[in-house]
Amino acid sequence: MNPTSPVTTGSAAPPPGTEASSAPGTEGRLPGGLKQRHLSMIALGGVIGAGLFVGSGAGIAAAGPSIVLAYAVSGALVLLVMRMLGEMSAAHPASGSFSVHAERSIGPWAGFTVGWMFWALLCVAVAAEAIGAAAIMTGWLPGTESWMWVALFMALFCGTNLAAVGNFGELEFWFAALKVAAIGVFLLLGVLAIAGVLPGTEAPGTANLTGNGGWLPNGTEGLLVGLLASVFAYGGLETVTIAAAESEKPRQGVAKAVRTAMWRISLFYVGSMAVIVTLIPWDDVSVVDPGPYVAVLDHIQIPAAAQIMNVVILAALLSAMNANIYGASRMAYSLIARGNGPAALGRVSGGVPRRAVVGSSAFGFFAVLLSYWWPDTVFKWLLNMVGAAVLVVWGFIAVAQLRTRRRLEREAPERLTVRMWLFPYLTWLALAGVAAILLLMVRDGETRTQLYFTGGLAVVLAITGLLRQRRARREPATADGNG
Repeated sequence: MNPTSPVTTGSAAPPPGTEASSAPGTEGRLPGGLKQRHLSMIALGGVIGAGLFVGSGAGIAAAGPSIVLAYAVSGALVLLVMRMLGEMSAAHPASGSFSVHAERSIGPWAGFTVGWMFWALLCVAVAAEAIGAAAIMTGWLPGTESWMWVALFMALFCGTNLAAVGNFGELEFWFAALKVAAIGVFLLLGVLAIAGVLPGTEAPGTANLTGNGGWLPNGTEGLLVGLLASVFAYGGLETVTIAAAESEKPRQGVAKAVRTAMWRISLFYVGSMAVIVTLIPWDDVSVVDPGPYVAVLDHIQIPAAAQIMNVVILAALLSAMNANIYGASRMAYSLIARGNGPAALGRVSGGVPRRAVVGSSAFGFFAVLLSYWWPDTVFKWLLNMVGAAVLVVWGFIAVAQLRTRRRLEREAPERLTVRMWLFPYLTWLALAGVAAILLLMVRDGETRTQLYFTGGLAVVLAITGLLRQRRARREPATADGNG
């Protein structure tokens, strides 16, 4: 392996909308290094994020027992999105994933827009996760400063991602194993408590599901709030299709990850919500603080429940940091390889796009600094700008799949190893679901602000992408005219 190789054969990146191989919507391939067990565990553990452990409390407080329905509905939408993305990624594995698919099917401007928006989302998420992890550490060690832990975590995971991709895979494998084990034990204990066979507990029956206001204690309004809260807990599942491009068998890896998505979502999200609202009253103050999982563990008399969950949440935050730096660097690399970014950041060394790793980590660390300097202004604006980014990504995925499927059926039907169910009806249903959630966001002041900021960022990126696309089309014509 060449230890230092550029993305393209020349010194500069290709013009927008093109790349080294001259086939539109493709990119230079990284040498890979992720084993199938890495990809399998990343896919399994990727659905278990800190948002599930921390953010679900607010959704339960708003929706009551109907939070189970909210997570089931949003989970069904995510399942459709992942199936569409899996179909395209199995046909054309790429580090840029949906950005490459959008460029192929819609146009270079679309790949530019969705790619850089997802990159910004991951980098800001890295900052938020670093701050959350530091808060847990300072709680354990009160004499330490938050910035020290942020710097340590950022340096650790930047270093991990600068090494061979197999190191990232190995670390993420063990993080995912811890999260899967934790949620598995939680579900097991919860089911035993519901059955009344756990020592010191009595079977609750349906008292908590039908009492305290019933299934919909706050009406459909509460259900809608819970639905919005549940949607954003699923963000980040797309990273597995990015990682698949660097695995031993990309097409098979994507196919397996997507095909197992249904039971993973049902078990981890919907299952755990059902356990929580069955065992404890939805309006118990402990559901929000210290959180629903701690509340359940306390209810079934597990010693040191809060500290146990802090360990799990810390692992989830650190895992997300590691995965998001990886995903951001690969998305940046893919964009640059296709001429949509500064060529200097696209060079590959030791099989890793190290400059893209450093650039993505630096942006994340800068976002942390903004949280210290201007927490209520600049950092809040940054959070708002990516607040609805995942919905924009899902919308582009659906449109890209509609167009890609037709092309694949005509030109390469053998590549359709993963097929979207009931195409095109469920694709259109998913698009309608994304649009409905965006409309729901207008109803609430906080989410409305996020929607407007994210919409502004999407418009700026789209206009920039269109201008770059138009300039790229003019340049070859000008060159031919001068020749």
